[in-house]
Amino acid sequence: MTQLIDWKDIDLVVFDVDGTLYDQRRLRRAMLGQLLAHAWRSRSLDTLQTLRTFRHVREALGEEPGADFLRLQYARTAGRHGKSEDEVRRLATEWLEQRPLPSLAACRYPHLHELFAGLQAAGKRIAVFSDYPALDKVKALGLWADWVVCATDPDVARLKPDPTGLRAILRQSGVAPERALMIGDRFDRDGAVAQRAGVRSLIRSRKPHPQFATFGSYADPVFQPMLSGVRVPAAA
Repeated sequence: MTQLIDWKDIDLVVFDVDGTLYDQRRLRRAMLGQLLAHAWRSRSLDTLQTLRTFRHVREALGEEPGADFLRLQYARTAGRHGKSEDEVRRLATEWLEQRPLPSLAACRYPHLHELFAGLQAAGKRIAVFSDYPALDKVKALGLWADWVVCATDPDVARLKPDPTGLRAILRQSGVAPERALMIGDRFDRDGAVAQRAGVRSLIRSRKPHPQFATFGSYADPVFQPMLSGVRVPAAA
């Protein structure tokens, strides 16, 4: 379902990062090119396969409440590829956190800079809540936030849809759940974590959903009041 937001009722907007602030498919295509070039030079698909396993392991850990994902994400991947946990950690840090940074700006969704500026001008606070380390990504995207909270933070250590991180943002900001809005791109992660924390959500999706409010782009009517007076063409 689509939904208009009465922005007078919102004091805090919490953004997911991957797939929400930038086109994740576009970035992955760019990174796949780098990985294939690396595989050609090394004559090995080991890095590509290890990273694929790491992603699958991490996704599965999100479905295990209370799991020590900070350790298990490396341990399970290492066990499947005959590597040490430190080797997996180095690969994940290099390829999933560091190497993508120079490509992020080109993948940022249109109108986000205007939206962030409009939210700030309207007195709204902005937070980022991601399953992956996000501070450097936010900077690389040319965006800013009052709070950046990640599942990898020691005082969070829980993947979405566990609401620990979102509740930490609410505590830090002093904003009541009913005055906050979570914007994401996944119903099963971003929509679900907002629901568990008592926060309304808005999910980027090409298809409507019977339970969660959706939008197609940041040029949609729902965002027009917050676009800082910048004229933005309607989404096609």
